[in-house]
Amino acid sequence: MSSNPTSPSSLPPVPAPGVRPIDVALLASVFVVAACGLLYELAAGALASYVLGDSVLQFSTIIGTYLFAMGVGSWLSRYFERQLPAHFLRIELLVALIGGVLPATLFLANAYAPGAFRLLLYGMVFMVGTLAGLEIPLVMRILKRNVALKDLVSQVLTFDYLGALAVSMAFPLLLVPQLGLIRTGLLFGLMNAFVALWAVWLFRQELRRLRAHAFACLAVIGLLLAGLVGADHITSFAEDKFYQDRIVISTASPYQRIVVTNGKLGHRLYLNGNLQFAERDEYRYHEALVHPAMAAHGAPRRVAVLGGGDGMAVREILKYPSVESVTLVELDPAMTRLFTEDPTLARLNGNALRSPKVQVVNTDAFQWLQQCKAPGCDAAEDVFDVIVVDFPDPTNFSIGKLYTNSFYALLDKRLSASGYAVVQTTSPLVARKSYWTVVQTMESVGLQTAPYHAHVPSFGEWGFVVASRRPWRLPEALPADLRFLSAGTLPLLFDFPVDMARLPADVNRLSNQALVHTYEREWGKVVAH
Repeated sequence: MSSNPTSPSSLPPVPAPGVRPIDVALLASVFVVAACGLLYELAAGALASYVLGDSVLQFSTIIGTYLFAMGVGSWLSRYFERQLPAHFLRIELLVALIGGVLPATLFLANAYAPGAFRLLLYGMVFMVGTLAGLEIPLVMRILKRNVALKDLVSQVLTFDYLGALAVSMAFPLLLVPQLGLIRTGLLFGLMNAFVALWAVWLFRQELRRLRAHAFACLAVIGLLLAGLVGADHITSFAEDKFYQDRIVISTASPYQRIVVTNGKLGHRLYLNGNLQFAERDEYRYHEALVHPAMAAHGAPRRVAVLGGGDGMAVREILKYPSVESVTLVELDPAMTRLFTEDPTLARLNGNALRSPKVQVVNTDAFQWLQQCKAPGCDAAEDVFDVIVVDFPDPTNFSIGKLYTNSFYALLDKRLSASGYAVVQTTSPLVARKSYWTVVQTMESVGLQTAPYHAHVPSFGEWGFVVASRRPWRLPEALPADLRFLSAGTLPLLFDFPVDMARLPADVNRLSNQALVHTYEREWGKVVAH
């Protein structure tokens, strides 16, 4: 029996469409485009949190603006019908230029035109988001020439998400600590520009004005390379204007930007642009922070310091001969490394962090308090006679959690039966309700409090709170070499005038973070004026 020569079984197989090199190149471009887009978004959020505070709010609004702009860009892509490769590389060059200079532009705006910072921030985020929203639809339409729809969507989205994952991991762990925000932005701008140059080569047969496109790519690459070479000068130019005094140390860690300046009044430490201490009067702050609790205890042996990576509080603690060990819990290893290894900064803390009595633990203080080695935290290695809490002010929710009733309940478990905790708060004059919110929150977990304040010229009136399960008692003596406190003047710190007197306040909880909102409102009035 013979078969029909025209039957389906006798026809030669139809070859599957091959994967063109141009398609592979475009998918690689999708990876780079997604990585760069997210990088610009993260850089904008980081800068906004540095300058405007409240990192949760800033990142939320930046992400929302960026995603909305991407939607606008996707909608606008319908109007691009012809010369898709040409439109793609033009958009890529605009993203490279605007996104690449975004961190540098915002740094300069913060120094020279602070009033325009917010408008410029969201304007640039919106432009980059709109352009990024145009990119992906154009790539998909170009790839559609040779890729089935189901494969097209899955491939593009896969490379898009992989690019986003790569940058989200590298940004805090590698890019910012090693390169800084300005260099990182310029580097990723260059990546976008090289994608555009790549597109010129890939589509050289389709582009009408090949030389003009190539020249535009080279011009943008040259501009970004010049910025990369001069990144240090751009940073110095912006920061010298912002900080006024000469900058001697400037570095970025995964957690914050650390700047140390030196001028007529000595060294000053800034974290994310906020003053932490000034050499000329830091002794007032640190003596007031440490000695009311240490001297009242009598003979503290085991002491913990939460925050205070500059080692100044540790310096004061080591003035007590009874102290056998000090555990310094500081989240940022860059801080403790600087104030241990840098000769000038180590001199300021009297080389306290090199003392054999001091153990440095670089971890989150909230988690550290939770890591008890014994049930109830009653083992000798888990409890302390004095705990000094020296965190930055609650400018955002990540710091605000360290001022909640949950945190103070954990703190209470780490105190010995006769132990004292002392917390730096904020100004009871400028941020009166914020200050008394901290007091109210500590009392809500059963601690007895002794609020007090001291005048520090660099900060004004500043507040502190001693807390314990037993009432605080006035110490009979203080170390002999203090420059600010004395046994005779110490009681004056616990007297509050009418304009700083206690007023009703809420309990700061993890679920509401009332303190962050109150703090932002009170200090915002000062900045506004």
